[in-house]
Amino acid sequence: MIEKQFKNLDEQIEIFKHKGLIISDEKYAKQVLLRENYFFLNGYRHLFFQSNEEKKYIKGTTFEELYSVFLFDRSFRNIIFKYLLVIENNLKSITSYQLSKKYGYRETDYLKVKNFTNKVDRQRQVNDLLKKMKRQIRVNGSQHTATLHYVSNYGYIPLWILVKLLSFGIVSEMFSILKEEDQKEIAKIYHVEVEELIIYLPILANYRNLCAHEDILYENKTQKEIPDTIYHELLDIPKEQNEYIYGKNDLFALMIIMKQLLLQEDFKNMIIELENVIQTLNYNLNTIKIEKVLQKMGFPLNWKDLTKIERSKDENE
Repeated sequence: MIEKQFKNLDEQIEIFKHKGLIISDEKYAKQVLLRENYFFLNGYRHLFFQSNEEKKYIKGTTFEELYSVFLFDRSFRNIIFKYLLVIENNLKSITSYQLSKKYGYRETDYLKVKNFTNKVDRQRQVNDLLKKMKRQIRVNGSQHTATLHYVSNYGYIPLWILVKLLSFGIVSEMFSILKEEDQKEIAKIYHVEVEELIIYLPILANYRNLCAHEDILYENKTQKEIPDTIYHELLDIPKEQNEYIYGKNDLFALMIIMKQLLLQEDFKNMIIELENVIQTLNYNLNTIKIEKVLQKMGFPLNWKDLTKIERSKDENE
């Protein structure tokens, strides 16, 4: 196995130049590389290569243009992250409300095996998840103001407080092992089917973690595809071999999920913010078209029309 050896800033600049990238201000480029990391900036190089075989930059590609895509992805990621946190908070609030109303507000009440699915093949998962939640109480219960307040003054932590300690992933998993009637109550609030929500939540949790760790977002693909929706049809997304080519396991699939789980006003605001950063990138691109970036993201050219499609008259109730 060939080891990857450390390259200093001068060597990093030379690698870029060797591949045909124009660097007119080396001092500026070194400042960017030192602060942003060569490896992460280099992750956007494929957009500007002449071909997958000829790993040379398209003639005229500048360091600034490459960096503009890096900054675009960061801005896009930050916007997505902000609204994913809205969805996460909403899910935690709705779930804790529904379960507390039915099973009680003390952890000795709501953290019982009998409150979850009784399917034999899911019992190990139920027990494991309950252990995780109890561990959160044990390890972190005294480290947060709200949980410490309840433990000190009441001797228990209600679920609507505990969910603040739980990751999106744990809450997502918890939904998958709830009783069917509880799943239906929660899914009904979002106006989606239980089966859809079971698919959506792990995808959202994965994107939430990706955004939190500043991984490359724009070309990320999920392992699971989302089901076909009315949005695929109404946006007239093209098909290949009877499968939609956009909005299945790409960033536009995430848009479709968020369309269904965010309130209409929140979704419209998100789209406005995303459009602004796309327009900024379009202004900064010279050697490639913005359509190439959108294609990598899985965005059809009419992606903004997603805001025009009405869900249901009681969507915001």
